[in-house]
Amino acid sequence: MKITIAKSVLENILIHAGPFLEKKDTSQITSHVYLNVKENQLTLKATDYEIGFVVNVSNVNIEQEGSVTANGRKFLDIVRILKDGDINLEVINDTLYIQQSHSKFKLPIFSHNDFPEFPNYENKPRISIDSHTLIESLKKITPAIDINNPKFELNGALIDIQSNAINFTSTDTRRLAVVTILNNSDNQLSLIIPKKAIVEIQKLFFDDIELYYDETNLIIHSKDYTFFTKLINGNFPEYSRIIPKETTYDLLLPKANMIDAIKQITTISTDVKITFTADTITFESLSDDNIEAKTEISIATGFQETFTIAINSKYLLDFLNSINASEFTMKLNEGNLPFILNDENFITVVMPIVI
Repeated sequence: MKITIAKSVLENILIHAGPFLEKKDTSQITSHVYLNVKENQLTLKATDYEIGFVVNVSNVNIEQEGSVTANGRKFLDIVRILKDGDINLEVINDTLYIQQSHSKFKLPIFSHNDFPEFPNYENKPRISIDSHTLIESLKKITPAIDINNPKFELNGALIDIQSNAINFTSTDTRRLAVVTILNNSDNQLSLIIPKKAIVEIQKLFFDDIELYYDETNLIIHSKDYTFFTKLINGNFPEYSRIIPKETTYDLLLPKANMIDAIKQITTISTDVKITFTADTITFESLSDDNIEAKTEISIATGFQETFTIAINSKYLLDFLNSINASEFTMKLNEGNLPFILNDENFITVVMPIVI
């Protein structure tokens, strides 16, 4: 293999490949990127077996076709310190040479035949959804995905495809986030996507996409990239049962004022007590230390009697920072029962702190 490629192009694709590499064990071929040069095109692949990434590049000058692997992190470190301009890549005697002007580096390679096979999206069933809707839905539910939960299915998000809607759902057992998109589908299925994959999907895809799936993988294909992730096996909780069917109090609240008030309290405590009266909302810190923060906003709430609820401020801020509207709805029953934060097709059900 022998090619010439612009530093900016090579650096960009190596940066994108970084999250897909095995980081801990450099003896594994999955710590390497795979490069294949064929028919006027460079293809780069990276995978840690759980998620994978493919990019095709045509703006490359090819002198000799071929394939090679090289440690992705070292490769990127070398490319980063080179100057803007063209870089020459050449494989000689089981070594990758990286050259620019008077600078020359070499990296050992593994057999490219040992690089893992990627799932093929051809002839697989397809999910119809546009990229903007997918990314915006995933952004809203990502904060509620759990981390390192022994129930593996909670370490990902559910894409629940029904006949007339798609529900994107996540929970960390203290809150539940659900985005509902109206969508007609002939196939009804549920896929649990790992959090790591969801984070990378949001970085990669902006243009038109195609989603494919099988029993073990979700594959996303666009003009520039192909991405796959292993699905999580398990049964996601019956989330519809967690959502209160009726609520006693429905309040329309100003987003900006609520964020400002809560952020003042979080300088002292992440746990906040919120007290509603007929014309004010008071925010107070809940802290074991002898420190106190308190503020209030004036707003007609409709409460005839004082109503108090305690919450983890992060849950409320995560919701508010995910919405674009200037107002949102807060639906309450009793102070010790789950309540709903609502903005159009996005809800978060939060379990309050018992005080």
